[in-house]
Amino acid sequence: MAVRTPDPDPNEQGDEGASRDPLRGLGSSMGRPGSAGNPAWLSDVELAEARRRLPMLYVEAVPVRLDGMGAVTEVGILLRATPMGEISRTIVSGRVRYGETVRDALFRHLENDLGPMAFPLLPPQPAPFTVAEYFPIPGVSAFHDDRQHAVSLAFVVPVTGTCEPRQDALEVTWMSPEEASSDALAAEMEGGRSTLVRQALASVGALR
Repeated sequence: MAVRTPDPDPNEQGDEGASRDPLRGLGSSMGRPGSAGNPAWLSDVELAEARRRLPMLYVEAVPVRLDGMGAVTEVGILLRATPMGEISRTIVSGRVRYGETVRDALFRHLENDLGPMAFPLLPPQPAPFTVAEYFPIPGVSAFHDDRQHAVSLAFVVPVTGTCEPRQDALEVTWMSPEEASSDALAAEMEGGRSTLVRQALASVGALR
């Protein structure tokens, strides 16, 4: 099944009304108009052309809950509706914007998918547990995205707050590590992301 990660509107605002666009206001100074003022924001046509020519950079996160000793007790798996009308299981995922740090991109997508009260615990310099390569041709790697060649930095992120999925994420289901690594769940996940979940659990010693 193809990966269908949404591409958020650059005009979206934070909880205090501030733009989330890291380059907002630079459009006029660089001689390029746009509703968001971001010279790096691509229209649908430009994005399709870029995807034909360049690998796209993504961040992905496997949300987890920890016990008092720091061991993973639950894994958050999203139920997502795609623009194509498909329903699938997935994890937090999205593109890194031009001018945006990996940490900021990770925080933005966690908040977009899990809600502002999820309270993810991100270190100052997040380190991915793996780098996943998505290809439009099935079989090149364990990961497939029929839209593009994408390189994804994947992270395990503890969350401590209340998760209220937003945008096209319909719900988050908290599963035990055993359930999250099961073949039954793998059959419902998109783009080979069940492999990422298993790698995530193995990286924190939760896969048995």
